[in-house]
Amino acid sequence: MKKRNAFTLAEVLITLGIIGIVAAMTLPVLIQKNNNRVVETRLMKFYSAINQAIKMAEVDYGDKKDWYETGLNGAEFDKDGNPVPGSSNQERWFNKYLRPYMKVVKTETLNDEGRFMVYFADGSAMAVSRGDYISDLIFYPGDPVRCLKKYSGRFDSLGKCAFMFYYNPNCTSASCKYHYDKGAEPYKIGWDGEKESLYTHSSYACSKTIGNNHLCTAVIQMNNWKIPDDYPYKVSY
Repeated sequence: MKKRNAFTLAEVLITLGIIGIVAAMTLPVLIQKNNNRVVETRLMKFYSAINQAIKMAEVDYGDKKDWYETGLNGAEFDKDGNPVPGSSNQERWFNKYLRPYMKVVKTETLNDEGRFMVYFADGSAMAVSRGDYISDLIFYPGDPVRCLKKYSGRFDSLGKCAFMFYYNPNCTSASCKYHYDKGAEPYKIGWDGEKESLYTHSSYACSKTIGNNHLCTAVIQMNNWKIPDDYPYKVSY
C-alpha cells in the first residue's frame, strides 16, 4: 500500500490563520494606496478641467478679470423657505461662464445663502465655501455627503476628503500674489512661497495642530500632484 502525504487539520488551520494575519496587516495599506491614487488623479483632473473651462470662456467672453464677480450672494426661496434650484446668483454665474465647458452631471442648490454643489461625471464634486463669493472653491474627490458626514463640517474635512482651491483673478493684494490673473489654483492666500510654511502657516497650515488645512491642496500640487510621505492625513474619497 502506498502512503499518502496530506496536511493535518491543525496545519490547515494554522496556515489559514497566518494568511488571515497577513491579509489584515496588508489590506489597510492597499486600501490607502488606492485612496491616494484616486484623490491624486481626480485633483489633477479637476485642476486641468476647470482651468481649461476658464480659458475657453475667455474666448467667448473676453478677459476673465472683466467677467469675474465677487459679490454673488442671494437666491430665490419658495414659500417653505427652500432655495429655488438655479436661482442662486453664484449658480447663474457658474452656469453661464464655466458649466458649458465642463462635464457636469447636475447642480444642487444648497439650503444656505444660495450656495450650490456641482457634480462631475467622474464622481467628484465642487462647492463654493461661502454664500457671497465664488472665490473659495471646495473640491470633493468623491461623494461630498459621505465626506461631510465623516467629519464635523465642511472645513474639518479639508485636507482629508475635501480640498480648497481659490479663484479670484482680480485680487491685487500682496496676499494674492499667487492668484492674481490666474485661474482656479490650490489655495495659497498669504503663502510666502516657502515649502515649510505650507505646514506652519498660522492660519492656513496643512497640519493637525495649527491652521485650518487650506494649504493642503498646495502641498499635493507642489509634489507633482502626489501625496507626499510627510502628508499629515490619510485621504479618502
